[in-house]
Amino acid sequence: MRMYARTKVVVVSGVMALALTVNVSGQAVEELPAARQVIDDSGFAGTVLIYDVAGKRYQAGHAGRIDRRLLPASTFKILNSLIALETGIVAGGQTILKWDGKVRERPEINKDLDLQAAFRVSAVPHFQELARRIGAERMQRFVDAVGYGNRDISGGIDQFWLSGGLRISPREQVEFLTRLQRGELPFSTAAMDTVKAMMVNEQTATQVIRAKTGWTVLPQNENVGWWVGWVEREGRVHMFATALEAKAPNDTFGPARVGVTRDVLTRIGVLAPVQ
Repeated sequence: MRMYARTKVVVVSGVMALALTVNVSGQAVEELPAARQVIDDSGFAGTVLIYDVAGKRYQAGHAGRIDRRLLPASTFKILNSLIALETGIVAGGQTILKWDGKVRERPEINKDLDLQAAFRVSAVPHFQELARRIGAERMQRFVDAVGYGNRDISGGIDQFWLSGGLRISPREQVEFLTRLQRGELPFSTAAMDTVKAMMVNEQTATQVIRAKTGWTVLPQNENVGWWVGWVEREGRVHMFATALEAKAPNDTFGPARVGVTRDVLTRIGVLAPVQ
């Protein structure tokens, strides 16, 4: 049962709206009407979860969905990279990952790529090869050590995060990323620093966004889309995890993962407004 702990009035686009703090799995999460409206306006189901690290404060649009576990899709490349670095399969962000020679629809992945480039263009085949080289035993050991989602790597060593058994919720994504940002995961500082550098999406004089997208399509054309990461601005860190779902969506689904998130983060003052 959803329990309403307290309320406060906020102004959204000049209109008074009621912000509710709800208890979700025993933790207070402030339901943001503005965030909920941005998600609804996208035409897709989903949630945007924001966590203020210093303030230990959760805020969300559609807070009831933040513990809904979904396939991580390419957001798993964050952990996959950490494991590959920790085990020595790759030496660093500039280690070359060979193309398998199979021509695919995305020309940017039909070539050799270093780890950083493969991460940033989300080259699935290159990371599938990393997973095969890591192997099921080592992969399971690290997934368990991290406590990543439901820890289920069934469905194939190169498929479990795309169509197999692995599931993770937006809240679990935020918790995992918070530990990465703080350097508290069971990996070397060098491995974590390398991955944090690879995650940089945007860097200006005032803010840095470190993030990763993910998108997978399940049977019956069920789409799951993610954008997860954090914003560093004015000495503060805000984690975020956006998960959208749709059946047979139009071509706005991909951009919506990032667009919805940026809109919400800008409205609540985490991101600087675009000039």
